[in-house]
Amino acid sequence: MTLLEVNRLTTEFVTENGIIRAVDDISFTVGKGETLGLVGESASGKSVTALSVMRLVPVPGRIAQGEIIFHPGDASPVDLLRLPEKEMRHYRGKHISMIFQEPMTSLNPVHTCGRQVTEVLLLHEGITRREARTRTLDFFREVQLPRPEDIFDAYPHQLSGGQKQRVMIAMAMSCSPSLLIADEPTTALDVTVQKTILELMKRLQQKYGMGIIFISHDLGVVAEIADRAVVMHRGKAVESGPVRKLFTGPQHPYTKGLIACRPTPHRRLSVLPTVNDFMQMTKDNEDKNQYIPVANIAVGKEVPAEERRRHHERLYREKPLLELHHLRTYYPVTEGLVKKRKGIIKAVDDVSFDVYPGETLGLVGESGCGKTTLGRTLLRLTGVTGGEAFYDGKNIFSLSPGDLRMLRKEIQIIFQDPYSSLNPRITAGKAVTEPMKTHRLYASDRNRKKKALELLEKVGLEESHFDRYPHEFSGGQRQRICIARALAVNPKFIICDESVSALDVSIQAQVLNLLNSLKKEFGFTYIFISHDLSVVKFMSDRIAVMKEGKIVEIGEADALYQNPSSEYTKRLIEAIPGY
Repeated sequence: MTLLEVNRLTTEFVTENGIIRAVDDISFTVGKGETLGLVGESASGKSVTALSVMRLVPVPGRIAQGEIIFHPGDASPVDLLRLPEKEMRHYRGKHISMIFQEPMTSLNPVHTCGRQVTEVLLLHEGITRREARTRTLDFFREVQLPRPEDIFDAYPHQLSGGQKQRVMIAMAMSCSPSLLIADEPTTALDVTVQKTILELMKRLQQKYGMGIIFISHDLGVVAEIADRAVVMHRGKAVESGPVRKLFTGPQHPYTKGLIACRPTPHRRLSVLPTVNDFMQMTKDNEDKNQYIPVANIAVGKEVPAEERRRHHERLYREKPLLELHHLRTYYPVTEGLVKKRKGIIKAVDDVSFDVYPGETLGLVGESGCGKTTLGRTLLRLTGVTGGEAFYDGKNIFSLSPGDLRMLRKEIQIIFQDPYSSLNPRITAGKAVTEPMKTHRLYASDRNRKKKALELLEKVGLEESHFDRYPHEFSGGQRQRICIARALAVNPKFIICDESVSALDVSIQAQVLNLLNSLKKEFGFTYIFISHDLSVVKFMSDRIAVMKEGKIVEIGEADALYQNPSSEYTKRLIEAIPGY
């Protein structure tokens, strides 16, 4: 039974440079009890399609043409685009609900979670406040939130990412909608939390028989939940069909590229394929939205096991570059105005391991396990509670201010969010030259600019990007600027802290390939931090698995994946989405 029909939908944005078609003549249907995946990279038009269905397209956007026919079931079909706004509000929230990508920005920080859900019920259901509270608590239990009464009175900032997303699901489900639109609902979550959210959505769908539009840039996630999928690129639907058929026999080069560019843990590739390996977009055919398939794709070569073995033998003959002995970083938990101490958080708890010159050590674990705190402790950006860390034979925690300054030149960090780690008021060029000036590298500003231009080119940017500001770049380009900035002081050791987790899978593949090629060229040593075990395995020689501040397992990457010794590692591997 058809629930939603989208016919020849076109949504435009009027800009100073002309009209941009964010959604370009797209058509699809969603059936009752069916999940349709909308797949594509950032700016492909996925979210704008969802906002068009909800009639929430922001100004200066406009729906230029098309039909969006909704079938309520017990009433006549209605074209949502022809409804007055007052009538549309009746459908929005009650019959059609939406889970937005970032729950922290979607939930009001000044209202409790319970109040925000009860408001929806009071608006659409016409029930008393007491009944609304009872139903909200019932939904909190249904989405498996711990201590529902406590979370009812909690504010969004007091919850974890997974808990906030569950509150959003409870809010969207509170009026038992016929259609649920989920816009990247698991992108910022750990793989284990992501798996539980997907299972929860499947269970709720089976119970209530609703249709779902599931939006994601990750084909692996879509394969886990969707029945059919529509692949979008530059506003157009380039391919659609049943999920299994789409992934086993993709026809369009863009779909082939998206499938190929995600690391697969059961294969060890030397270089990840990218979308550009499957199709070319010259300026002329880009304007016409045409695609030229690439013949004789020569990427994705597997690394022989014998080559890996010889590589490891060479690595571990050397003396360790970094040695950690019983490292501890604890935070006090306080309450009240006088900050009375009520306990401690053991963010890093008795951690010991070595990192060898030229090695990439992967550090994997869920949010809150202590990965980032460990990286910040090594750079003395966070105070240490106990233990020792030796870099090139020197105790990091006993260095003088002058020696610490030199350490921060040798050890650089690339942060998770490239936008917040770049100063919005300074250009890309200044972001790269500033560290050179701080460490008194190169003789003049002219020489520093010359070096910065070389580095920008090295990471795949252009000379014209030197004078642009961060907001003028895509997420992938901003991360490349951060990499160039890290390279500016000629480091030996780089800590990559979730440096690709916020990127589209194809951009992620480009950045991972870039990091590996730079490692070969400059002989870098990496600690690569991520919650995604498939990405960590592609990058790493060895993997350390971290849980609740402790290292629960460490070993050669392929061996650890094939024969994990801890139950926690097994859970991380089982949670990896696959096709």
